Amino acid sequence: MSDFSQEDSLQTNSIQRLSSSLGAITAMVESIPESSSDWVAESDQWCLREVLGHLIDGDREIFRARLELFFSGSLEEWPALNPEEWVIERKYSERPLRELLRLFQDERQRSLAWLASLEDPDWFMERSLPDGSLKAGDLLLAWCTHDVLHLEQIARWCTAKALHGHDPFRDDFAF
Repeated sequence: MSDFSQEDSLQTNSIQRLSSSLGAITAMVESIPESSSDWVAESDQWCLREVLGHLIDGDREIFRARLELFFSGSLEEWPALNPEEWVIERKYSERPLRELLRLFQDERQRSLAWLASLEDPDWFMERSLPDGSLKAGDLLLAWCTHDVLHLEQIARWCTAKALHGHDPFRDDFAF
Protein backbone atom coordinates (compact mmCIF):
# COMPACT_ATOMS: atom_id res chain seq x y z
CA MET A 1 0.00 0.00 0.00
CA SER A 2 1.43 3.39 -0.94
CA ASP A 3 1.70 6.33 1.42
CA PHE A 4 -1.00 8.16 -0.56
CA SER A 5 -3.52 5.38 0.12
CA GLN A 6 -2.67 5.42 3.80
CA GLU A 7 -3.06 9.19 3.95
CA ASP A 8 -6.36 9.07 2.06
CA SER A 9 -7.59 6.40 4.42
CA LEU A 10 -6.52 8.45 7.45
CA GLN A 11 -8.37 11.51 6.18
CA THR A 12 -11.53 9.62 5.20
CA ASN A 13 -11.54 7.55 8.38
CA SER A 14 -11.03 10.62 10.56
CA ILE A 15 -13.85 12.51 8.85
CA GLN A 16 -16.12 9.52 9.48
CA ARG A 17 -15.04 9.29 13.13
CA LEU A 18 -15.53 13.03 13.76
CA SER A 19 -18.93 12.89 12.05
CA SER A 20 -19.97 9.85 14.10
CA SER A 21 -18.90 11.43 17.36
CA LEU A 22 -20.87 14.57 16.44
CA GLY A 23 -23.96 12.37 16.07
CA ALA A 24 -23.32 10.55 19.34
CA ILE A 25 -22.66 13.74 21.30
CA THR A 26 -25.76 15.36 19.83
CA ALA A 27 -27.95 12.35 20.69
CA MET A 28 -26.74 12.26 24.29
CA VAL A 29 -26.97 16.01 24.89
CA GLU A 30 -30.40 16.49 23.27
CA SER A 31 -31.97 14.25 25.91
CA ILE A 32 -30.74 16.40 28.82
CA PRO A 33 -33.11 19.05 30.23
CA GLU A 34 -31.67 22.57 30.30
CA SER A 35 -32.32 22.75 34.05
CA SER A 36 -29.99 19.79 34.69
CA SER A 37 -27.14 20.79 32.40
CA ASP A 38 -25.26 22.94 34.93
CA TRP A 39 -25.10 20.10 37.49
CA VAL A 40 -21.67 18.82 38.58
CA ALA A 41 -21.03 15.53 40.39
CA GLU A 42 -17.84 16.76 42.05
CA SER A 43 -16.52 20.31 42.46
CA ASP A 44 -13.46 19.57 40.31
CA GLN A 45 -15.53 18.31 37.36
CA TRP A 46 -17.22 20.14 34.51
CA CYS A 47 -20.93 20.46 34.02
CA LEU A 48 -22.34 19.37 30.67
CA ARG A 49 -22.37 22.95 29.35
CA GLU A 50 -18.65 23.29 30.08
CA VAL A 51 -17.87 20.04 28.25
CA LEU A 52 -19.70 21.33 25.17
CA GLY A 53 -17.92 24.68 25.39
CA HIS A 54 -14.61 22.85 25.54
CA LEU A 55 -15.55 20.82 22.45
CA ILE A 56 -16.33 24.06 20.60
CA ASP A 57 -12.90 25.39 21.56
CA GLY A 58 -11.34 22.10 20.50
CA ASP A 59 -12.66 22.39 16.97
CA ARG A 60 -12.21 26.13 16.58
CA GLU A 61 -8.97 26.91 18.41
CA ILE A 62 -7.07 23.71 19.05
CA PHE A 63 -7.28 21.01 16.41
CA ARG A 64 -8.55 22.68 13.22
CA ALA A 65 -6.55 25.86 13.87
CA ARG A 66 -3.32 23.93 14.33
CA LEU A 67 -3.91 21.74 11.29
CA GLU A 68 -4.59 24.90 9.28
CA LEU A 69 -1.23 26.26 10.45
CA PHE A 70 0.44 22.97 9.47
CA PHE A 71 -0.92 23.07 5.93
CA SER A 72 -0.47 26.81 5.38
CA GLY A 73 3.28 26.33 5.70
CA SER A 74 3.34 29.00 8.38
CA LEU A 75 6.25 28.91 10.77
CA GLU A 76 4.28 31.12 13.12
CA GLU A 77 4.35 29.97 16.72
CA TRP A 78 1.19 28.20 17.74
CA PRO A 79 -1.14 30.19 19.99
CA ALA A 80 -0.93 29.32 23.67
CA LEU A 81 -3.36 26.73 24.97
CA ASN A 82 -5.22 26.89 28.23
CA PRO A 83 -8.51 25.10 27.58
CA GLU A 84 -9.40 24.67 31.25
CA GLU A 85 -9.08 28.41 31.79
CA TRP A 86 -11.05 29.19 28.61
CA VAL A 87 -14.01 27.23 29.99
CA ILE A 88 -14.10 29.55 33.01
CA GLU A 89 -13.27 32.79 31.17
CA ARG A 90 -15.92 32.16 28.52
CA LYS A 91 -18.51 31.33 31.19
CA TYR A 92 -19.78 28.25 29.40
CA SER A 93 -21.56 27.11 32.57
CA GLU A 94 -23.83 30.17 32.31
CA ARG A 95 -24.80 29.71 28.66
CA PRO A 96 -27.86 27.74 27.51
CA LEU A 97 -27.15 24.11 26.68
CA ARG A 98 -29.06 24.21 23.36
CA GLU A 99 -27.07 27.27 22.25
CA LEU A 100 -23.79 25.49 23.04
CA LEU A 101 -24.94 22.35 21.24
CA ARG A 102 -25.86 24.38 18.16
CA LEU A 103 -22.49 26.17 18.24
CA PHE A 104 -20.69 22.83 18.55
CA GLN A 105 -22.69 21.37 15.65
CA ASP A 106 -21.94 24.42 13.49
CA GLU A 107 -18.25 24.38 14.36
CA ARG A 108 -18.00 20.65 13.69
CA GLN A 109 -19.70 21.03 10.31
CA ARG A 110 -17.11 23.69 9.43
CA SER A 111 -14.36 21.32 10.53
CA LEU A 112 -15.75 18.41 8.51
CA ALA A 113 -16.15 20.56 5.40
CA TRP A 114 -12.61 21.91 5.80
CA LEU A 115 -11.14 18.42 6.26
CA ALA A 116 -13.04 17.14 3.21
CA SER A 117 -11.73 20.07 1.14
CA LEU A 118 -8.08 19.16 1.73
CA GLU A 119 -6.51 17.83 -1.44
CA ASP A 120 -3.58 15.49 -0.95
CA PRO A 121 -2.58 16.76 2.51
CA ASP A 122 0.81 15.69 3.82
CA TRP A 123 -0.13 13.97 7.07
CA PHE A 124 3.57 13.21 7.61
CA MET A 125 4.47 16.90 7.84
CA GLU A 126 6.19 17.49 11.18
CA ARG A 127 6.40 20.41 13.51
CA SER A 128 8.95 20.77 16.29
CA LEU A 129 7.40 21.54 19.63
CA PRO A 130 8.95 21.96 23.09
CA ASP A 131 7.84 18.40 23.99
CA GLY A 132 9.11 16.87 20.73
CA SER A 133 7.90 16.68 17.16
CA LEU A 134 4.31 16.24 16.04
CA LYS A 135 3.03 15.07 12.67
CA ALA A 136 -0.15 16.47 11.14
CA GLY A 137 -1.55 12.92 11.20
CA ASP A 138 -0.82 12.69 14.93
CA LEU A 139 -2.86 15.83 15.50
CA LEU A 140 -5.74 14.53 13.38
CA LEU A 141 -5.86 11.25 15.32
CA ALA A 142 -5.61 13.14 18.62
CA TRP A 143 -8.68 15.15 17.57
CA CYS A 144 -10.67 11.95 17.02
CA THR A 145 -9.50 10.51 20.34
CA HIS A 146 -10.30 13.80 22.11
CA ASP A 147 -13.91 13.44 20.95
CA VAL A 148 -14.16 9.88 22.26
CA LEU A 149 -12.72 10.90 25.64
CA HIS A 150 -15.31 13.65 25.99
CA LEU A 151 -18.09 11.36 24.76
CA GLU A 152 -17.09 9.05 27.61
CA GLN A 153 -17.09 12.05 29.97
CA ILE A 154 -20.62 12.94 28.85
CA ALA A 155 -21.73 9.33 29.41
CA ARG A 156 -20.25 9.37 32.93
CA TRP A 157 -21.98 12.71 33.59
CA CYS A 158 -25.32 11.23 32.44
CA THR A 159 -24.85 8.18 34.67
CA ALA A 160 -23.91 10.24 37.73
CA LYS A 161 -26.83 12.62 37.14
CA ALA A 162 -29.27 9.70 36.79
CA LEU A 163 -28.09 8.26 40.13
CA HIS A 164 -28.12 11.60 41.94
CA GLY A 165 -30.91 11.85 44.50
CA HIS A 166 -32.06 8.25 44.20
CA ASP A 167 -30.55 6.79 47.37
CA PRO A 168 -30.67 4.03 48.50
CA PHE A 169 -30.84 2.68 44.94
CA ARG A 170 -27.66 1.77 43.08
CA ASP A 171 -26.72 0.80 39.55
CA ASP A 172 -24.00 -1.74 40.35
CA PHE A 173 -26.17 -4.61 39.05
CA ALA A 174 -25.27 -3.34 35.55
CA PHE A 175 -21.62 -4.19 36.11
